[in-house]
Amino acid sequence: MSEECGKSSCSGCSESGCASRRIEKESLRAGSSVKRVIAVISGKGGVGKSTVTAMIAAALSAKGEKVGILDADITGPSIPRLFGVSDKAESDGECVYPRETGRGIKIMSINLLLEEETAPVIWRGPVISGTVKQFWTEVAWGELDTMLVDMPPGTGDVPLTVFQSIPVDGLIVVTTPQELVGMIVSKAVNMAQMMNVPVLGLVENMASFKCPDCGKIHEIFGHSNIAAIAESFGIGNVCRLAMDMDRAKQADLGKADDFETGELTAFINAL
Repeated sequence: MSEECGKSSCSGCSESGCASRRIEKESLRAGSSVKRVIAVISGKGGVGKSTVTAMIAAALSAKGEKVGILDADITGPSIPRLFGVSDKAESDGECVYPRETGRGIKIMSINLLLEEETAPVIWRGPVISGTVKQFWTEVAWGELDTMLVDMPPGTGDVPLTVFQSIPVDGLIVVTTPQELVGMIVSKAVNMAQMMNVPVLGLVENMASFKCPDCGKIHEIFGHSNIAAIAESFGIGNVCRLAMDMDRAKQADLGKADDFETGELTAFINAL
């Protein structure tokens, strides 16, 4: 909050011009540059946000872009495992060097710094937020066309830190078709609007399942209302992703580099 602000948090504040939202962004280290930063966020966990992040990264890389992923989900990192990256990040004492996937996507995650990837990160909010900022300022990212920030679920400390400290050009909200998700998506979108970050699109994951035996389409989590939600917020770029058993197997095997974009192709082209 700014010193002139009498509120204890940004929650519920409608003052888009508040000085607390005009905090000077953190700078990349010398020699690094990023043309655009896209944050991928979800209002709740378990919606496949990291998988969608990996799919977008793989698709942009396939188009010839230089892509990086900053894994801001410090307590639940999954990006390295999705891409089958297990070698630890290295440092020369001045900066940390990200690891690269087979396709050349640069990634930085807390799991690339821990001795054991299953070791829990039991840190308080300020330490977690500080680590996310260090991933931006102290990592030698080089020259990137697009940086994807894989956010933790919700609208807490880390999303606030990212929006205030990193020059985010836009965000993508990932959700699933349950009825209650409408409220949760609204929280994420409203936070983005409060922080003056444009929403580039909505991805409804696990939208349907095609039976491999009979070919019938099942809406396991209920009928989609993503179109109505998107319309209510004036968001034109929407994608519904079906469940895909092959994609799930690729994720388990650490082969996110090989993800096919499928229904995401038009969505990504519109970013």
